[in-house]
Amino acid sequence: MKLIVDIGNSRAKVVVMRDSEVVKELVCEQLTADTLRDIVARWTIRRAIVASTRGDATEVVHELREMVPYVVEFSPARTPMPIENRYHSPETLGADRIAAAVGVEALYPGCDAMIVDFGTAITVDFVVDGAYLGGNISPGVTTRFRALADYTARLPLCSATEEVLDLGRTTREAIEQGVMRGVEYEIRGYIEDFLTEKAKKIVIFTGGDAKYFAKRIKNAIFADCEPVIYGLSRILEYNAEQS
Repeated sequence: MKLIVDIGNSRAKVVVMRDSEVVKELVCEQLTADTLRDIVARWTIRRAIVASTRGDATEVVHELREMVPYVVEFSPARTPMPIENRYHSPETLGADRIAAAVGVEALYPGCDAMIVDFGTAITVDFVVDGAYLGGNISPGVTTRFRALADYTARLPLCSATEEVLDLGRTTREAIEQGVMRGVEYEIRGYIEDFLTEKAKKIVIFTGGDAKYFAKRIKNAIFADCEPVIYGLSRILEYNAEQS
């Protein structure tokens, strides 16, 4: 049994896996040593990997090394990976971005991939010929709504909507459709550029707001299994095999 710890900007996800099967998943705002101890004891964890997009994960790694025989502290700049990383500044690369690339490469071998993660930020990343090339970052859906509310005097704070309208007939509708359609057209532009020439190409949507755009944009795969978790699992196994 293995443990995947993915520490994001606002919460931590802890996943117990058997091979490639998710056995248990826990999401928490504050990850404590007691929580880790309970999980390790219940599931007899033998291997673990810790990744953090918010910075230092040393404390969590230290706690786990007291309980688990083999622990990897994942760093895009230092940790060996089963794909080539062509990012020019790996020390600043988000762990979730490269982990998702590893996961998609393992799930869809032989395909070039465009990975869109709809989170606090929207990241668009590319895997071509088995190598991670990099990608782009823009504000996420919630971030765009907050910017309109925070930096204007009279616009209300709105949120993501499944409703699709050609035009907003109220200020709230105008904001909602403006943000949702803006993101939609942004991603459609990337897809149009990407889905040319080579036949074996896939577009993967993941992240908290992906469900809204899976309905709006039909030629993409909505990732039910999270590529970040799957990628961290693959990185853990790859490092264990090398040790």
